[in-house]
Amino acid sequence: MKPLLPLLLICFATVFPSQALDRRRAQASPWEQSVVTLEVSRKQYDYYQPWTRKTSRVQKTGLVLADHQILTTADELFDRTLVRLQKGGRGRWWQGVVSWIDYHANLALVTNSEEGFWQELKPATLGGTVPDDGTLQILRWREGNLENRRAEFTQVTVREGQLAAINQPVLEADSDIQNAGWSEIITANSHALGILSAQEGRMCTAIPAAFILSILEARKQDRYHGLGYFHFYWQGSQNPASLARLKLAGEPRGVIVSSVPDRPDGVDQVIRTQDVILNIDGFDLDIQGDYLDPDYGNLMLENLATRNKWAGDDVKMQIWRDGKQTNVVYRLPKFEYSVSLVPAATYDQEPEYLILGGLVFQPLTDSYLQSWGTDWRHRSPFRLNFYHNDPPAKDRPALILMSQVLPDAFNIGYQDQKWLVVDKVNGQRISRLADLRQALDKPVDGFHVIELVQSDSLRRIVLTAGENEKEATTRVLKRYGIDEPYHFSGKTD
Repeated sequence: MKPLLPLLLICFATVFPSQALDRRRAQASPWEQSVVTLEVSRKQYDYYQPWTRKTSRVQKTGLVLADHQILTTADELFDRTLVRLQKGGRGRWWQGVVSWIDYHANLALVTNSEEGFWQELKPATLGGTVPDDGTLQILRWREGNLENRRAEFTQVTVREGQLAAINQPVLEADSDIQNAGWSEIITANSHALGILSAQEGRMCTAIPAAFILSILEARKQDRYHGLGYFHFYWQGSQNPASLARLKLAGEPRGVIVSSVPDRPDGVDQVIRTQDVILNIDGFDLDIQGDYLDPDYGNLMLENLATRNKWAGDDVKMQIWRDGKQTNVVYRLPKFEYSVSLVPAATYDQEPEYLILGGLVFQPLTDSYLQSWGTDWRHRSPFRLNFYHNDPPAKDRPALILMSQVLPDAFNIGYQDQKWLVVDKVNGQRISRLADLRQALDKPVDGFHVIELVQSDSLRRIVLTAGENEKEATTRVLKRYGIDEPYHFSGKTD
């Protein structure tokens, strides 16, 4: 009998693993054919030392759609050098190509030209509603397996986008998933309800499917011209005295326009300060600035600028002005990073700089301020952050910063100066590095006179122009291993 026991153990060991594998295959999620992994390699620039760069790599999730397209967020796709795709969570990597990207909406489509890649992949259904019990799932490939994490629906609200300071709808859910926010798929009832764009603690933020579908459909119809927005400021009308002062009788309603800056597109503003906005595109506004959205419930009025509306589209408004109700048509301006005096981003281009005898000049942008780390809004210099409060003007659409001084005998006395905004150089107003370069061709009596915006520090820098300046710049470049004395908008010539 003893020889029989090892034989039985071998049989059981052979049968049980096979049965377990069969059960695993039978239980495989259909989402395995609709979820892929993206690996993105990109150039990562050091804006404090703009002549240096390194390579970074990140993995994200993609959702297979029809027409051989993969949906993902635009995050970390800027300055990309290589995109690779992997299906099934393991095995071969395929080269991906970004077929469309919109950084403001934080959306991108990626494709692959090889038919072999699309074999066994199936387009997912994008859309659907949140179940009554609020139970959702978050999907992604992790270590070769499709991770499925439970999430609890919290709300749909309106917040600034992940990559742009423009308000758009977001779906919020609570989950114990870790290190998410990289386009993981949020699902319910075999439908994709959105893709994650961020995570803070247990709170996961997703771009809703309805918002994504509206953009993709408008793009197919050639109606999508970028995101628009309301270029004015408003406040709630919770104080009855405010509406009484404006002679609006009846039940309190609407919001009061508090400020109307010049439009970036030069179109005349049809909205005025002290207007009370009562209705936008057929939706009545309450005293908090919310309207009742048929899909999501109460949402902030800013969402009506992106609810099936795009840059250049007209929005009908009912307003209360000068004691009577009137109607206006508001044309949505296109959101651009450059609508701010301090641009919010500079994607897909190398940092610009100009070096003069060791003085380093750069555009003042959020990309530069982000050199101070994740908490850059609080850690970066207050005076530079303050410029976020100022709108661009015709004579000053942007700012140039003397960011630092690379020490050399030529610049003795100025070596500790940094973070100073330039006003004029040799009598010429400076807003771009191209302006600065032109001004440096016109020294004043053999000197460069650099006038700085008023502060509690230095107001003027005077440097010798000519051969001494050029020799100093050459020495600095050699000493610090810098290839070129300037770089403008992707060009060095």
